Amino acid sequence: MDHQEFRLHAHRLVDWIADYLENADQYPVKSPVAPGDIINQLPAAAPQQGEAFEQIFADFQHIIMPGITHWQSPSFFAYFNANNSMPSVLGEMLTAALGAQCMSWQTSPAAAELEERVMQWLVDMLGLPPHFTGVIHDTASTATICSLISARECHTDYKVNEDGLYDHGKFRVYCSAEAHSSIEKAVKVIGLGKNNLVKIPGDENFAMQAEKLEAAILGDRAAGYVPLAVVAAFGTTGSTAIDPLQAVAEICRENHIWLHVDAAYAGTALLLPEIRDLIKGIEHVDTFVFNPHKWMFTNFDCCAYFVRSTEALVRSLEILPEYLKTREGAGVNNYRDWGLPLGRRFRALKLWFVIRSFGVEGLREKIRGHIQLAAQLAEEIKGCADFEMLAPTPFATLCFRYKPQNVTDQDQLNQLNSRLMETLNDSGKLYLTHTKLNGKFTLRMVIGQTRQQEHHVRSAWELIKTTAAQLPKS
Repeated sequence: MDHQEFRLHAHRLVDWIADYLENADQYPVKSPVAPGDIINQLPAAAPQQGEAFEQIFADFQHIIMPGITHWQSPSFFAYFNANNSMPSVLGEMLTAALGAQCMSWQTSPAAAELEERVMQWLVDMLGLPPHFTGVIHDTASTATICSLISARECHTDYKVNEDGLYDHGKFRVYCSAEAHSSIEKAVKVIGLGKNNLVKIPGDENFAMQAEKLEAAILGDRAAGYVPLAVVAAFGTTGSTAIDPLQAVAEICRENHIWLHVDAAYAGTALLLPEIRDLIKGIEHVDTFVFNPHKWMFTNFDCCAYFVRSTEALVRSLEILPEYLKTREGAGVNNYRDWGLPLGRRFRALKLWFVIRSFGVEGLREKIRGHIQLAAQLAEEIKGCADFEMLAPTPFATLCFRYKPQNVTDQDQLNQLNSRLMETLNDSGKLYLTHTKLNGKFTLRMVIGQTRQQEHHVRSAWELIKTTAAQLPKS
């Protein structure tokens, strides 16, 4: 493809992208294909000769698009969002065109310094402690691994990196029973073993019980274990519960334990000053993570990770072979030493485009709107005789179930709600996912897609009620 052909096809693709984003609600939200439908349309071997872009793009439309679940549809209410926005898409296009490998300051000075500045902006925008320093990772899963590695190395005076885990004691990590699965994966990846992840029971709102955390720590220490770190959740995955950060932070301070806060979804809500009372105690936290790619309208992947001590992070992760040495040395941020991979994408560019395009007030307006829509729908669900809320709604995720008045058996209710969800998803008109809370099959409806408006939420709720009423009850 020469430059002229590229120009022609690129213009066509931009028009297609603009049409897609404008009309994403015209597609079935959840892909209707069956396993094997896509791969069976793809040749078993790669083409020996190059093919025309027109044919490639035609196959994209006819083969690939039917197998896409449309995360950018305003009727997408599943999981947590993986939002984009038009400014973010434009930033991503430029990132792809530049093709920069941003492992060090010298390999892309603008990328390093833009990332430094944008992360400083986020500290201010979210009301985080000014001593926090940030770096962009791919996902919160990676950030959690980095945090627990830093905790391990700080506790052992960086000896595990030198000698391995031998003779350093049997470490314990603590989190809520509702914590994200990435916490368990991180504990496994860094060699502590999943049996040394202690899951603390939640209260009636599914938040970690601080007194039970303290009892577990004291009991483990008496039994010869080494309490290493606590991961507190600001918005759990299942129900968006908020762990009692101030009480947890005090326990960690008294016991000299590392404290990481997982705010992957709900951290964006801290844009709102009225929300910040929920993070009292944040000044005592060692590390904090949230994902702009969930609720800040920035293309996946973009994860903002903040640390109290850059020294702890860099000393835990840096490796400096001769071929990576540059004359700038410690006078600049070489972000390859702030995370797991050596190679790094220019993720700060799209985030910069988003913040500047929306402005802080524009972002706040969108987040407030989503929270208000969720609060309104929660009240409607509470007022509906055949539905019940199963968890509080501090942000914009609703946890509820269908509970017709003549059905009381819990297994039957679980099966009924599972059928309801699958029927709704198969309709292509919306997409929900589920969790289980206290053994109850729970429908999760996440409001927060970039282009979602009140009429999308109301249409979804009407479809949920209508579909539920038509389901056989046995």
